[in-house]
Amino acid sequence: MTTNVSTVPAYAAPAANAPLERTTVPRRPVGEHDVLIDIKYSGICHSDIHQARDGWGEGIFPMVPGHEIAGIVAEVGPGVTKFQVGDRVGVGCFVDSCRECEYCAQGLEQYCARGMTGTYNALDENGEPTYGGYSGHIVVDENYTLRIPEGIDLDEAAPLLCAGITLYSPLAHWEAGPGKKVAIVGLGGLGHMGVKIAHAMGAEVTVLSQSLKKQEDGLKLGADHYYATSDPATFTELAGTFDLVISTVSAPLDFNAYLGLVRTGGALVNVGAPEEPVSLSLFSLIGGRKTLAGSMIGGIAETQEMLDFCAAHGLGAEIEVIRAEQINEAYERVLASDVRYRFVIDASTI
Repeated sequence: MTTNVSTVPAYAAPAANAPLERTTVPRRPVGEHDVLIDIKYSGICHSDIHQARDGWGEGIFPMVPGHEIAGIVAEVGPGVTKFQVGDRVGVGCFVDSCRECEYCAQGLEQYCARGMTGTYNALDENGEPTYGGYSGHIVVDENYTLRIPEGIDLDEAAPLLCAGITLYSPLAHWEAGPGKKVAIVGLGGLGHMGVKIAHAMGAEVTVLSQSLKKQEDGLKLGADHYYATSDPATFTELAGTFDLVISTVSAPLDFNAYLGLVRTGGALVNVGAPEEPVSLSLFSLIGGRKTLAGSMIGGIAETQEMLDFCAAHGLGAEIEVIRAEQINEAYERVLASDVRYRFVIDASTI
Protein backbone atom coordinates (compact mmCIF):
# COMPACT_ATOMS: atom_id res chain seq x y z
CA MET A 1 0.00 0.00 0.00
CA THR A 2 1.09 3.57 -0.60
CA THR A 3 0.12 6.97 0.64
CA ASN A 4 -2.18 7.27 -2.38
CA VAL A 5 -4.77 4.87 -1.01
CA SER A 6 -8.02 5.47 -2.83
CA THR A 7 -10.27 2.45 -2.38
CA VAL A 8 -10.18 -0.68 -0.25
CA PRO A 9 -12.37 -3.79 -0.22
CA ALA A 10 -15.14 -3.76 2.35
CA TYR A 11 -18.49 -5.22 3.33
CA ALA A 12 -21.25 -2.61 3.52
CA ALA A 13 -24.97 -2.33 4.12
CA PRO A 14 -26.18 -0.41 1.04
CA ALA A 15 -29.34 0.70 2.86
CA ALA A 16 -31.04 0.24 6.20
CA ASN A 17 -32.00 -3.40 6.83
CA ALA A 18 -30.34 -4.53 3.59
CA PRO A 19 -27.95 -7.50 3.67
CA LEU A 20 -24.29 -6.52 3.75
CA GLU A 21 -22.45 -7.03 0.48
CA ARG A 22 -18.91 -6.82 -0.82
CA THR A 23 -17.91 -3.44 -2.23
CA THR A 24 -15.11 -0.89 -2.08
CA VAL A 25 -14.86 2.31 -0.06
CA PRO A 26 -12.47 5.27 -0.18
CA ARG A 27 -9.71 5.83 2.36
CA ARG A 28 -7.96 9.15 2.74
CA PRO A 29 -4.24 9.44 2.00
CA VAL A 30 -1.92 8.94 4.97
CA GLY A 31 -1.49 12.37 6.51
CA GLU A 32 1.18 13.88 8.73
CA HIS A 33 0.01 12.13 11.90
CA ASP A 34 -1.86 9.17 10.38
CA VAL A 35 -1.19 5.45 10.46
CA LEU A 36 -2.34 3.08 7.74
CA ILE A 37 -3.51 -0.15 9.34
CA ASP A 38 -3.69 -3.48 7.56
CA ILE A 39 -6.79 -4.88 9.27
CA LYS A 40 -6.41 -8.50 10.32
CA TYR A 41 -9.58 -8.99 12.38
CA SER A 42 -12.79 -7.08 13.04
CA GLY A 43 -15.29 -8.03 15.71
CA ILE A 44 -19.05 -8.00 15.21
CA CYS A 45 -20.75 -5.95 17.92
CA HIS A 46 -24.50 -5.88 18.53
CA SER A 47 -24.30 -2.13 17.97
CA ASP A 48 -23.24 -2.85 14.37
CA ILE A 49 -26.61 -4.50 13.86
CA HIS A 50 -28.51 -1.69 15.60
CA GLN A 51 -26.91 0.90 13.33
CA ALA A 52 -27.06 -1.08 10.07
CA ARG A 53 -30.79 -1.51 10.69
CA ASP A 54 -31.48 2.09 11.79
CA GLY A 55 -32.33 0.89 15.29
CA TRP A 56 -30.73 3.93 16.91
CA GLY A 57 -31.86 6.49 14.37
CA GLU A 58 -31.22 7.25 10.73
CA GLY A 59 -27.86 5.96 9.56
CA ILE A 60 -25.42 7.01 6.85
CA PHE A 61 -25.43 4.59 3.91
CA PRO A 62 -23.70 2.78 2.44
CA MET A 63 -22.48 1.78 5.91
CA VAL A 64 -19.34 -0.24 6.65
CA PRO A 65 -19.72 -1.29 10.29
CA GLY A 66 -16.95 -2.42 12.60
CA HIS A 67 -15.33 -0.73 15.61
CA GLU A 68 -13.44 -3.66 17.07
CA ILE A 69 -10.39 -3.52 14.83
CA ALA A 70 -7.05 -5.29 15.23
CA GLY A 71 -4.25 -5.13 12.70
CA ILE A 72 -0.70 -4.23 11.76
CA VAL A 73 0.70 -0.81 10.92
CA ALA A 74 1.53 -0.78 7.21
CA GLU A 75 2.62 2.85 6.86
CA VAL A 76 3.06 5.93 9.04
CA GLY A 77 2.89 9.62 8.27
CA PRO A 78 6.07 11.71 8.55
CA GLY A 79 5.00 13.24 11.87
CA VAL A 80 4.02 10.00 13.61
CA THR A 81 5.97 9.32 16.82
CA LYS A 82 3.89 6.67 18.60
CA PHE A 83 3.97 3.86 16.05
CA GLN A 84 6.10 2.33 13.36
CA VAL A 85 5.53 -0.13 10.55
CA GLY A 86 4.91 -3.63 11.88
CA ASP A 87 3.35 -2.58 15.19
CA ARG A 88 0.28 -4.44 16.45
CA VAL A 89 -2.52 -1.92 16.86
CA GLY A 90 -6.21 -1.54 17.41
CA VAL A 91 -9.00 0.94 16.72
CA GLY A 92 -12.13 1.22 18.83
CA CYS A 93 -15.42 3.07 18.60
CA PHE A 94 -14.16 6.53 17.64
CA VAL A 95 -11.41 8.00 15.49
CA ASP A 96 -11.47 11.67 16.46
CA SER A 97 -12.89 14.24 18.87
CA CYS A 98 -12.63 18.00 19.32
CA ARG A 99 -9.43 17.66 21.44
CA GLU A 100 -10.27 20.99 23.14
CA CYS A 101 -13.26 20.55 25.46
CA GLU A 102 -13.00 19.76 29.17
CA TYR A 103 -13.79 16.10 28.57
CA CYS A 104 -11.17 15.59 25.89
CA ALA A 105 -8.68 17.35 28.20
CA GLN A 106 -9.50 14.79 30.90
CA GLY A 107 -9.01 11.82 28.57
CA LEU A 108 -12.77 11.31 28.32
CA GLU A 109 -12.92 11.69 24.56
CA GLN A 110 -15.92 9.37 24.41
CA TYR A 111 -17.93 12.16 26.09
CA CYS A 112 -16.55 14.94 23.88
CA ALA A 113 -18.75 18.04 24.19
CA ARG A 114 -18.81 18.46 20.42
CA GLY A 115 -19.33 14.77 19.90
CA MET A 116 -16.75 12.14 19.10
CA THR A 117 -16.31 11.01 15.51
CA GLY A 118 -17.47 7.42 15.26
CA THR A 119 -15.29 4.88 13.49
CA TYR A 120 -18.26 4.37 11.18
CA ASN A 121 -21.68 5.90 10.58
CA ALA A 122 -20.30 9.39 11.23
CA LEU A 123 -18.92 12.36 9.34
CA ASP A 124 -15.27 13.35 9.67
CA GLU A 125 -13.95 16.91 9.92
CA ASN A 126 -14.22 17.24 6.14
CA GLY A 127 -17.83 16.12 6.11
CA GLU A 128 -16.97 12.75 4.59
CA PRO A 129 -18.53 9.52 5.92
CA THR A 130 -16.39 7.30 8.10
CA TYR A 131 -16.18 3.61 7.24
CA GLY A 132 -15.40 0.94 9.80
CA GLY A 133 -13.51 -2.26 10.24
CA TYR A 134 -15.30 -4.62 7.88
CA SER A 135 -12.63 -3.64 5.35
CA GLY A 136 -9.09 -4.33 4.29
CA HIS A 137 -7.37 -1.19 5.58
CA ILE A 138 -8.14 1.92 7.59
CA VAL A 139 -6.33 5.24 8.06
CA VAL A 140 -6.45 6.63 11.60
CA ASP A 141 -4.79 9.51 13.47
CA GLU A 142 -2.06 8.11 15.73
CA ASN A 143 -3.70 9.75 18.75
CA TYR A 144 -6.77 7.57 18.31
CA THR A 145 -4.86 4.35 17.68
CA LEU A 146 -4.18 1.80 20.41
CA ARG A 147 -1.20 -0.48 20.93
CA ILE A 148 -2.08 -4.16 21.32
CA PRO A 149 0.38 -5.84 23.71
CA GLU A 150 2.13 -9.02 22.66
CA GLY A 151 0.30 -10.98 25.36
CA ILE A 152 -2.97 -11.08 23.38
CA ASP A 153 -3.58 -12.74 20.01
CA LEU A 154 -4.95 -10.25 17.48
CA ASP A 155 -8.19 -12.18 16.87
CA GLU A 156 -8.95 -12.34 20.61
CA ALA A 157 -7.90 -8.70 21.04
CA ALA A 158 -10.29 -7.24 18.46
CA PRO A 159 -13.44 -7.44 20.66
CA LEU A 160 -11.60 -5.78 23.52
CA LEU A 161 -11.72 -2.50 21.57
CA CYS A 162 -15.45 -2.26 22.31
CA ALA A 163 -16.68 -5.12 24.50
CA GLY A 164 -13.57 -5.06 26.70
CA ILE A 165 -13.48 -1.32 27.34
CA THR A 166 -17.27 -1.08 27.66
CA LEU A 167 -17.04 -3.29 30.75
CA TYR A 168 -13.63 -2.22 32.03
CA SER A 169 -14.60 1.45 32.25
CA PRO A 170 -17.58 1.11 34.64
CA LEU A 171 -15.83 -1.61 36.65
CA ALA A 172 -12.89 0.73 37.15
CA HIS A 173 -15.01 3.83 37.75
CA TRP A 174 -17.19 2.15 40.38
CA GLU A 175 -14.08 0.55 41.91
CA ALA A 176 -14.76 -3.15 41.49
CA GLY A 177 -12.18 -5.11 43.42
CA PRO A 178 -11.58 -7.16 46.58
CA GLY A 179 -14.48 -6.93 49.00
CA LYS A 180 -16.94 -5.78 46.30
CA LYS A 181 -19.86 -7.87 45.06
CA VAL A 182 -20.46 -7.37 41.35
CA ALA A 183 -23.29 -8.76 39.22
CA ILE A 184 -23.12 -8.95 35.44
CA VAL A 185 -26.52 -9.10 33.74
CA GLY A 186 -26.30 -11.14 30.55
CA LEU A 187 -23.52 -13.50 29.48
CA GLY A 188 -22.98 -12.43 25.89
CA GLY A 189 -20.32 -10.56 23.96
CA LEU A 190 -20.18 -7.80 26.57
CA GLY A 191 -21.07 -9.81 29.62
CA HIS A 192 -18.46 -12.52 29.22
CA MET A 193 -15.74 -9.86 29.20
CA GLY A 194 -17.31 -8.27 32.28
CA VAL A 195 -17.01 -11.56 34.14
CA LYS A 196 -13.38 -12.01 33.12
CA ILE A 197 -12.35 -8.46 33.99
CA ALA A 198 -14.28 -8.20 37.26
CA HIS A 199 -12.79 -11.53 38.38
CA ALA A 200 -9.28 -10.36 37.48
CA MET A 201 -9.89 -7.17 39.50
CA GLY A 202 -10.60 -9.33 42.54
CA ALA A 203 -14.35 -8.80 42.92
CA GLU A 204 -16.84 -11.49 43.87
CA VAL A 205 -18.69 -12.00 40.60
CA THR A 206 -22.24 -13.18 39.96
CA VAL A 207 -23.83 -13.74 36.56
CA LEU A 208 -27.53 -12.97 36.21
CA SER A 209 -28.85 -14.64 33.06
CA GLN A 210 -32.31 -15.58 31.81
CA SER A 211 -31.55 -19.27 32.22
CA LEU A 212 -28.84 -21.56 33.53
CA LYS A 213 -27.86 -22.88 30.10
CA LYS A 214 -24.55 -21.00 30.14
CA GLN A 215 -23.81 -21.64 33.81
CA GLU A 216 -20.84 -23.91 33.15
CA ASP A 217 -19.31 -21.31 30.84
CA GLY A 218 -19.89 -18.51 33.33
CA LEU A 219 -18.12 -20.34 36.14
CA LYS A 220 -15.19 -21.22 33.87
CA LEU A 221 -14.88 -17.56 32.86
CA GLY A 222 -14.49 -16.52 36.49
CA ALA A 223 -17.96 -16.14 38.00
CA ASP A 224 -18.38 -17.21 41.61
CA HIS A 225 -22.16 -17.54 41.34
CA TYR A 226 -24.74 -17.90 38.58
CA TYR A 227 -28.48 -17.29 38.84
CA ALA A 228 -31.43 -17.44 36.45
CA THR A 229 -33.46 -14.24 36.30
CA SER A 230 -36.44 -16.19 34.98
CA ASP A 231 -36.78 -17.60 38.52
CA PRO A 232 -38.58 -15.06 40.75
CA ALA A 233 -36.79 -16.54 43.77
CA THR A 234 -33.54 -15.06 42.45
CA PHE A 235 -34.75 -11.52 43.17
CA THR A 236 -35.87 -12.50 46.65
CA GLU A 237 -32.72 -14.39 47.55
CA LEU A 238 -30.34 -11.73 46.26
CA ALA A 239 -32.21 -8.62 47.44
CA GLY A 240 -29.81 -5.89 48.59
CA THR A 241 -26.73 -7.97 47.76
CA PHE A 242 -24.62 -6.12 45.20
CA ASP A 243 -22.38 -3.09 45.34
CA LEU A 244 -22.48 -2.89 41.55
CA VAL A 245 -24.80 -4.39 38.95
CA ILE A 246 -23.88 -3.92 35.29
CA SER A 247 -26.53 -4.65 32.68
CA THR A 248 -25.18 -5.61 29.27
CA VAL A 249 -28.47 -6.57 27.63
CA SER A 250 -30.02 -4.77 24.67
CA ALA A 251 -33.62 -5.36 25.71
CA PRO A 252 -35.56 -3.29 28.26
CA LEU A 253 -35.31 -4.62 31.80
CA ASP A 254 -37.56 -4.33 34.83
CA PHE A 255 -35.25 -1.78 36.41
CA ASN A 256 -37.27 -1.72 39.60
CA ALA A 257 -36.60 -5.42 40.10
CA TYR A 258 -32.89 -5.12 39.34
CA LEU A 259 -32.51 -2.09 41.60
CA GLY A 260 -33.88 -4.31 44.35
CA LEU A 261 -30.68 -6.35 44.05
CA VAL A 262 -28.50 -3.30 44.77
CA ARG A 263 -27.36 -2.62 48.31
CA THR A 264 -27.78 0.79 49.91
CA GLY A 265 -25.39 3.21 48.24
CA GLY A 266 -24.77 0.85 45.34
CA ALA A 267 -25.23 1.34 41.62
CA LEU A 268 -26.97 -0.24 38.66
CA VAL A 269 -25.05 0.72 35.53
CA ASN A 270 -26.41 0.18 32.04
CA VAL A 271 -24.03 -0.43 29.14
CA GLY A 272 -26.53 -2.21 26.93
CA ALA A 273 -28.54 0.15 24.74
CA PRO A 274 -32.14 -0.96 24.16
CA GLU A 275 -33.93 0.69 21.27
CA GLU A 276 -37.10 1.10 23.34
CA PRO A 277 -37.72 3.45 26.29
CA VAL A 278 -37.76 1.99 29.79
CA SER A 279 -39.90 2.79 32.83
CA LEU A 280 -38.82 3.36 36.41
CA SER A 281 -40.35 4.03 39.80
CA LEU A 282 -38.16 6.57 41.56
CA PHE A 283 -38.93 4.88 44.86
CA SER A 284 -36.59 2.12 43.67
CA LEU A 285 -33.76 4.68 43.92
CA ILE A 286 -34.83 6.80 46.87
CA GLY A 287 -35.21 3.96 49.37
CA GLY A 288 -31.53 3.01 49.39
CA ARG A 289 -29.73 6.07 48.02
CA LYS A 290 -29.07 3.99 44.94
CA THR A 291 -27.67 5.13 41.63
CA LEU A 292 -29.01 4.26 38.18
CA ALA A 293 -26.27 5.15 35.72
CA GLY A 294 -24.98 4.63 32.22
CA SER A 295 -21.48 4.19 30.84
CA MET A 296 -20.13 4.32 27.30
CA ILE A 297 -16.80 2.74 26.27
CA GLY A 298 -13.71 4.63 27.52
CA GLY A 299 -11.24 7.28 26.48
CA ILE A 300 -8.03 6.51 24.61
CA ALA A 301 -5.85 6.36 27.74
CA GLU A 302 -8.31 4.14 29.59
CA THR A 303 -8.67 1.86 26.58
CA GLN A 304 -4.90 1.43 26.48
CA GLU A 305 -4.98 0.76 30.23
CA MET A 306 -7.60 -1.93 29.62
CA LEU A 307 -5.52 -3.59 26.88
CA ASP A 308 -2.47 -3.63 29.14
CA PHE A 309 -4.57 -5.02 32.01
CA CYS A 310 -5.97 -7.78 29.82
CA ALA A 311 -2.51 -8.70 28.55
CA ALA A 312 -1.13 -8.80 32.10
CA HIS A 313 -3.94 -11.14 33.18
CA GLY A 314 -4.04 -13.27 30.02
CA LEU A 315 -7.52 -12.09 29.07
CA GLY A 316 -8.86 -12.21 25.53
CA ALA A 317 -12.37 -12.55 24.15
CA GLU A 318 -13.99 -15.92 23.58
CA ILE A 319 -14.43 -15.86 19.83
CA GLU A 320 -15.70 -17.61 16.73
CA VAL A 321 -13.71 -16.53 13.67
CA ILE A 322 -15.76 -16.29 10.47
CA ARG A 323 -15.22 -15.47 6.81
CA ALA A 324 -16.64 -12.22 5.47
CA GLU A 325 -19.32 -13.96 3.45
CA GLN A 326 -20.76 -15.24 6.75
CA ILE A 327 -21.47 -11.74 8.13
CA ASN A 328 -25.20 -11.73 7.37
CA GLU A 329 -25.61 -15.17 8.90
CA ALA A 330 -23.61 -14.02 11.93
CA TYR A 331 -25.97 -11.05 12.40
CA GLU A 332 -28.94 -13.38 12.64
CA ARG A 333 -27.08 -15.64 15.04
CA VAL A 334 -26.21 -12.68 17.28
CA LEU A 335 -29.90 -11.74 17.43
CA ALA A 336 -30.68 -15.34 18.35
CA SER A 337 -27.96 -15.35 21.06
CA ASP A 338 -26.25 -18.13 19.12
CA VAL A 339 -22.61 -17.18 19.62
CA ARG A 340 -20.13 -17.88 22.39
CA TYR A 341 -19.23 -15.15 22.67
CA ARG A 342 -18.07 -12.85 19.88
CA PHE A 343 -17.91 -13.25 16.12
CA VAL A 344 -14.66 -11.99 14.63
CA ILE A 345 -14.23 -11.50 10.89
CA ASP A 346 -11.01 -12.70 9.28
CA ALA A 347 -10.30 -9.57 7.24
CA SER A 348 -8.20 -11.50 4.72
CA THR A 349 -11.50 -12.90 3.39
CA ILE A 350 -13.01 -9.48 2.63
